[in-house]
Amino acid sequence: MLSSAEFQNLAPEEPNLLIATADERPLGATCTPGGSASFLLWAPRASRVDLHLSAPQEKTLPMQALPCGYFHLEPAGIKSGAEYKFVLDGEKERPDPASRFQPRGVHGPSQLLRSQFEWSDHGWRGLELSRYVIYELHVGTFTPEGTFDAIIPRLATLKDLGITAIELMPVSQFPGDRNWGYDGAYPFAVQDSYGGPEALKRLVDACHRAGLAVILDVVYNHLGPEGNYSADFGPYFTKKYKTEWGDALNFEGPDSDPVRRFFIENALQWVNDFHVDALRLDAVHAILDISARPFIRELAAAVEAAAASARRLVYLMPESNRNDAHMMRPSGRGGWGLDSVWNDDFHHALHHLLTGERDGYYQDYQGLEDLACSLRQGFIFTGQYSKYRRRRHGNSTIGLGGAQFIVFAQNHDQIGNRRLGDRLTKLVSFDALKLAAAAVLLSPFLPFIFMGEEYGEQAPFQYFVSHGDPGLVEAVRAGRRAEFSCFNDQVEVPDPQSPDAFLASKLTWNLRESGRHQTLWNFHRELLRLRREIPALSNLDLSGVETTISPSGDALLMHRWHENSHALVVLRFGNDVVRTAVRIPAGRWRTILDSSDSKWGPGHSAVPKSLDSNGEIDLELQGNSALLFTRENKNSSG
Repeated sequence: MLSSAEFQNLAPEEPNLLIATADERPLGATCTPGGSASFLLWAPRASRVDLHLSAPQEKTLPMQALPCGYFHLEPAGIKSGAEYKFVLDGEKERPDPASRFQPRGVHGPSQLLRSQFEWSDHGWRGLELSRYVIYELHVGTFTPEGTFDAIIPRLATLKDLGITAIELMPVSQFPGDRNWGYDGAYPFAVQDSYGGPEALKRLVDACHRAGLAVILDVVYNHLGPEGNYSADFGPYFTKKYKTEWGDALNFEGPDSDPVRRFFIENALQWVNDFHVDALRLDAVHAILDISARPFIRELAAAVEAAAASARRLVYLMPESNRNDAHMMRPSGRGGWGLDSVWNDDFHHALHHLLTGERDGYYQDYQGLEDLACSLRQGFIFTGQYSKYRRRRHGNSTIGLGGAQFIVFAQNHDQIGNRRLGDRLTKLVSFDALKLAAAAVLLSPFLPFIFMGEEYGEQAPFQYFVSHGDPGLVEAVRAGRRAEFSCFNDQVEVPDPQSPDAFLASKLTWNLRESGRHQTLWNFHRELLRLRREIPALSNLDLSGVETTISPSGDALLMHRWHENSHALVVLRFGNDVVRTAVRIPAGRWRTILDSSDSKWGPGHSAVPKSLDSNGEIDLELQGNSALLFTRENKNSSG
């Protein structure tokens, strides 16, 4: 978002949302400097609101009506730990939509909290975007305990692997204690079963002490169906648009300014109060807003201003199925000012090559040329016709850099939305797992690893929930069965409500300590070391990338260079050993890594330690293998 040099020159172009929302005090319940508490609620659908305090003492207090549908109260003597709900028009008693903590779940009272946390990350300024190596994890299944605190002892191992940023799947309060996190009903509240807000701060602080950035997955396209009482308070939703979760959030219609404020204030909470370094914005294509000042652009401006004020590097990383490069262009050039987008095209092309699957969106991807195209420019579809969508898809990525794309061989969606939640470990050979790692980690983009991928985790990552509403539980079960009804075999879809789906998805962390799992972990570690230390690989300028296919069509070649550093990556997809002519720029090249070498598992390499090229050489390539060469002639040009 902002480089270090740009902090001083920030000139916010967005108007202050508070002008249209009447009150500068924080939403929800917050402790005041005087030792009391402030309660601010937006509830335009109520003519009267009372604050019902249930603990430690029970009492009901009327709130003051303010302009624009807000209600406020600042009673004396209310201390941290007090539990409360709002009573709307003397009838409906509801938790706080901006609750910071729900210790009794989504239907229970909200709790006022005064943070006592003492941060130790005062010198932390964040990481430059190009340094991000992302590790996605689900708090509940990453450790046996399933808590924020239990992650901390594993940070040193991730750091040693070469990870620079952990990405947490959503942590906002959801029903029960088992959920991916996308059913969150209280965006401001940190999940109680994970340890709550203070535990999340301990994790972020520990990450920063270890030199690791923290990315938080946030959901601004819908709210979870259970415990979501927001419609009782105000027009958070609109019937103008429909999403796969129902009515869309109201980001452009009447009374949409307070809705925007709600979610922008939520984003700023993570940046300011929790010191989070980046937000992954879930499914921004489902944020439906055609206004002249789109919500996402306004969100980006607010986060950018907060980052500048804190003198930290903070990024926004959208997930989108639109292939819209416009999102990553600077706001000064008409873009949205976001930073780095999840690149599904790269995944789909790679997955097709590894597995041969052609169902659904995989039908759009044909072979090596698609992956070669993605390695050159990010998106593959930049306006071409998509058979899967039956229309043209995407727009041009010209002018974008490699750091503006996040690439992966696996993620929670691509695993968990399969019928059995099966990982690549169950779909392809050990050699193909190494090949996939090389394709991702040697790419000119931000690499992304899903928890356990680095050592070949055997456990699935299945879809799981723990809803309390029997009707909703059955609807989720029926939806999963219907999604996979086209399969003609007798394999049963796992029950998402069963604890077994959750427990089956727990990592077997100690697998990485022996056998092929240890070898694969070491292979990832070596790839990330080479990525850091070879300038041609650490530089993410796409003008220094050239991809070709071998004349026989057997291998993909990627030449990367930066100044006098040159690297050549050769990716061979297919089970057979082939001998092929490979075009390599003239010079003496040294073999830096060969995935077929016996040090990386059973195999045999016929590639010499050094090669002299006059522009083309013959190589014997093992099946499903990856090679990395660097050029010894420092003075040759690209």
